[in-house]
Amino acid sequence: PDAEFIGVGGPDMIALGFTSLADMERLSVMGFVEPLGRLPELFALKRRLKEYFIKRRPLAFIGIDSPDFNLRLEEELKQENIKTVHYVSPSLWAYREKRIHKVKRAVDLMLTLFPFETAVYEQHGVAVKCVGHPLADSLGFEDHKLRSRKKFDLGADDSIVTLMPGSRGGEIKRLAPVFLNAAVQSLTDCPNLKFLIPYSSAANYAQINALLREMSLFRGERFILVDDSHGAISAADLVVLSSGTATLETLLLRRPMIVGYKLAAITFAIASRLVKIPYVALPNLLAGRQLVPEYIQHDLTAAKVRDGIVSHISGAEDHAGLMQEFEKIHRSLRLDASAQAAAAVAGLIEDSVAQ
Repeated sequence: PDAEFIGVGGPDMIALGFTSLADMERLSVMGFVEPLGRLPELFALKRRLKEYFIKRRPLAFIGIDSPDFNLRLEEELKQENIKTVHYVSPSLWAYREKRIHKVKRAVDLMLTLFPFETAVYEQHGVAVKCVGHPLADSLGFEDHKLRSRKKFDLGADDSIVTLMPGSRGGEIKRLAPVFLNAAVQSLTDCPNLKFLIPYSSAANYAQINALLREMSLFRGERFILVDDSHGAISAADLVVLSSGTATLETLLLRRPMIVGYKLAAITFAIASRLVKIPYVALPNLLAGRQLVPEYIQHDLTAAKVRDGIVSHISGAEDHAGLMQEFEKIHRSLRLDASAQAAAAVAGLIEDSVAQ
């Protein structure tokens, strides 16, 4: 109860009493090429944190996600006999499986969100525990579609498609034009469609609004920008979205979806040679088969997305079986993740102290 938590965290953690030594946003960089410009800053931060924790000698260091940064730091701290935990598995199952050897050198315990992630660690003798996903704990099995629609002044019988082209500027630039063109094309067959477009920041809002103007589309009753992604998913009949955590939330809210993704050209060229999995959408990975359509890079076209929208809205598809699969996956991930993770870390510390 008197534990002190120090490291790098965001506003929610700080509000709970966490002491942050740096801005967490500085670690939020993705891709193969994109982080290169930030390397000097990231190396300097790693050195500073290493020196701080070696001096303070915590009972455990818990790296949350950001594997390229945290695994390096964890390896150096483990060499100093500081217990290390990594929460959220790096995508070894997708590419760079040889990194398992680095993980083994770096961590005393790996905590994963998804059951399919544990096998590679078990095969290589790395202590691992699947704790489930916090989002699966926080979302129940009730359907709040009507309540969400009421919030946005939408009717119970309206046909609603939610468009979610991502939260990063690059994602929106690559995906939003495809999604918006598909939306416009679908109006020929489904003229009463309405589209919700959630945004997560003022910058996102400005970028999406500019794209709407460029395409001579205007905010109003047809294209509705909202600052509530959860509500926008809940209110929808169908969600068209970028691959990522939002696909998990869409699954947990039991909404049919079409998943699309486009990377920067050079990043895709590298990724296509490294990635060895048949799917990128989480629902498909969790099921081990294709549950939802996914279109990646050049395969993502407005025409294909439009066909998916029209097929769903016209009632040509029966989604009862899909909804059952979504609920089954939800239950498999609803493990009380925070309590499981806390117990696992406490057990590691207790074993360490007892030695």
